Amino acid sequence: MCGIVGYIGKRKAYPILIKGLHRLEYRGYDSAGVALINDSGQLNVYKAKGKVSELEAFCESKDTGGTIGIAHTRWATHGEPNTVNAHPHYSESERLAIIHNGIIENYAVLKAGLQQEGYTFKSDTDTEVLVQLVEYTQVNRHVDLKTAVQLALQQVIGAYAIAILDKEHPDTLIAARKGSPLVVGIGEEEYFLASDATPIVEYTDKVIYIEDEEVVCIQMSESSNPLTITTISNVVKTPEIKRLELSLSQLEKGGYPHFMLKEIFEQPRTLTDSMRGRVNVRQDNIALSGFIDNKERFLNAKRIIITACGTSWHAGLIAMYAIEEFAQIPVEVEYSSEFRYRKPVISKDDVVIAISQSGETADTLAAIQLAKSKGAFIFSICNVVGASIPRVSDSGCYTHVGPEIGVASTKAFTAQVVALTMLALCIGREKGTMSKDQYLRIVRELGQIPDKIERVLGQNKRIADFAKMFTYAQNFIYLGRGYNFPVAMEGALKLKEISYIHAEGYPAAEMKHGPIALISQEMPVVVVAPHCGTYEKVVSNIQEIKARKGRVIAVVTEGDTLVSKIADYTIEVPATEECLTPLLTVIPLQLLAYHIAVVKGCDVDQPRNLAKSVTVE
Repeated sequence: MCGIVGYIGKRKAYPILIKGLHRLEYRGYDSAGVALINDSGQLNVYKAKGKVSELEAFCESKDTGGTIGIAHTRWATHGEPNTVNAHPHYSESERLAIIHNGIIENYAVLKAGLQQEGYTFKSDTDTEVLVQLVEYTQVNRHVDLKTAVQLALQQVIGAYAIAILDKEHPDTLIAARKGSPLVVGIGEEEYFLASDATPIVEYTDKVIYIEDEEVVCIQMSESSNPLTITTISNVVKTPEIKRLELSLSQLEKGGYPHFMLKEIFEQPRTLTDSMRGRVNVRQDNIALSGFIDNKERFLNAKRIIITACGTSWHAGLIAMYAIEEFAQIPVEVEYSSEFRYRKPVISKDDVVIAISQSGETADTLAAIQLAKSKGAFIFSICNVVGASIPRVSDSGCYTHVGPEIGVASTKAFTAQVVALTMLALCIGREKGTMSKDQYLRIVRELGQIPDKIERVLGQNKRIADFAKMFTYAQNFIYLGRGYNFPVAMEGALKLKEISYIHAEGYPAAEMKHGPIALISQEMPVVVVAPHCGTYEKVVSNIQEIKARKGRVIAVVTEGDTLVSKIADYTIEVPATEECLTPLLTVIPLQLLAYHIAVVKGCDVDQPRNLAKSVTVE
């Protein structure tokens, strides 16, 4: 969940590290810190509670010299967010400094052992235990820093991505990972280290994605081969250098006040990119290489299990409707955090689809590792090339929407729905469980979705205007049916995430089974009611709400005359195939949540207590 960045080379490290922290701040913003070895060999650690800007202000009067350093932006796990618990952490002698993303599960046992050896601790973090353990190993085993790191990590249970400095060796940077992402950038006589590629893209397009239990050692004095990679058991690895497909412009707001609004408005383009080379409207065809190369596994599947968290779980629910309708294969949608622990029954005939924007979601990664150990076929839907989940999957599909910086997911969600819909269509066509006419209609309509989203986005100002009326609310209910029940839950999640208003999504018919007791003039109800499927029944639900003086915001199909007469506010979306309506109906809900949060003065891109990538349990 935290963001780490490191630099070693000829440039001044501090500006690179601070810029990198800003790029990684979506991973955590409880506190931030930096460690630098200056030209005199002094190891300086500076930390501040709050966002990276607070650290910058604190460092204005400090010595920030040096061409080697590490930095960290924190999402708190062990220990409250404060300056003491912020990273980097010194070792006992203040010879070493460490930054860490992850959780050391056995830190209490390790800490007790170190305390018996006379070590004292200043923070409540598991991370300080790790740096003390490295120093203890280095001193008592009389080994160099790399070896001390390898030996220390062999005692660790948990997840980590770490970087360590040793002031006695100012030309050396050590890093390692297990279960938390880590990438190394290779420049001209300089190296970069980060949780993901966003801080690196400005300086180089050559990167190495570090694998689990690998240790990186960068020694600038070794002019012939400064960078080496070994396992924690000291097996030498040959690094594979890959080229980044990422541009600097994708990491900037482009004139928008927030990344979230930019990313909402990017959806027509990002969905076009996601479908490019896959949806051929002229030939009425969809081609997914991940499906084509593994066709038999899908056609012979007795069951499909979809596992995901948060917004990705909602995309999985929509996929359940599509796969069962088109392919006639039973589908179960599982929260990864529950699936991995409830001793699920998995067979070799199962296909498990993992959905994760970052490709690093800890619970989803653990869930598919469990399923893979049982012989299931793993197919992943991810956005970040080279991430952990696609690397351990048997096959998959990248969504190709570019970096999503806003913590509340928007364009990643619609791209996941598109990818899953394409997969459902591919399976259904090959199995012969859907008619040719239905297949062709949906393929052609998919090609029209980006333009139809543009039309929905044209209502942004109107949505912003009436959103002001609902900032008073303390609770919202979102209702939908069929393909749009998951959309209702996604709309509620967006509102909760960024405006801190409590909201719940329900199947519209379930309102009578409890939630209707909450309906009053003070309880806004958002109803997703496109003119398809169970439209008439949803209209009845709206009438039940109005009979109890509830205030209704309805998302309806263009030209709707029935709901528009009874709802307080309506937002129109173009007509489309029922299975594709979520791609249109979710857009107004994203905008509604955004504008309510803005009027309330909330930090839209970095909502409290949240981080973009949940890389710890």
